Amino acid sequence: MTAIEDRPQMLAEEFERIAVAAEREGVRLEFLHGRLGVKAVPDGDHDEIIRWVMEHCMQQRPDLWLYPERGLKVDTYRRGYARPDGTLAPKGSFAGQGEWADADLVAMVVEVTSYDSDTDQRDRVDKPRAYAETGIPVYLMVDRTTCETLVYSQPEDGRYTVLVRHPLGKTVELPAPVSVVLDTEPVKQWVR
Repeated sequence: MTAIEDRPQMLAEEFERIAVAAEREGVRLEFLHGRLGVKAVPDGDHDEIIRWVMEHCMQQRPDLWLYPERGLKVDTYRRGYARPDGTLAPKGSFAGQGEWADADLVAMVVEVTSYDSDTDQRDRVDKPRAYAETGIPVYLMVDRTTCETLVYSQPEDGRYTVLVRHPLGKTVELPAPVSVVLDTEPVKQWVR
């Protein structure tokens, strides 16, 4: 990456102002690694997968809550902002915080891939890096294109040191501090 490519497109304060205006128009923005991105609007199958993760987390970890679309401050190198599909944290973690909350208490973030052109870079490259740099212990990605789940864990030096892939239909054990087991068989009905 050259010095020019590595520069942020805008300051974090500028992003916050633009994001508020865009939200009024029904557009959701993210700011990862100094680059502005648009978050795809989820389809019904995407929503069902998030509901399914939420249901498992509620049953097995009632002390935690899966907050959908929670805006988080991420990325320690540059000030970044992401809106994961789900953010697992202790109940009450975001009380008193604004639209973009600190990720200090987050145990896991969840992303379900969309069928848009930005998914490859955003969900498979930018977000794992930003979440690891932030120190979020677990990143669960349900990849609807490859029909698998990816569990990233053990962030160290700005990257996840462990990545475990499971084809849909298999049982997935999410590591501590999440400690939830997912039977991914039902997810097969919500992928193309």
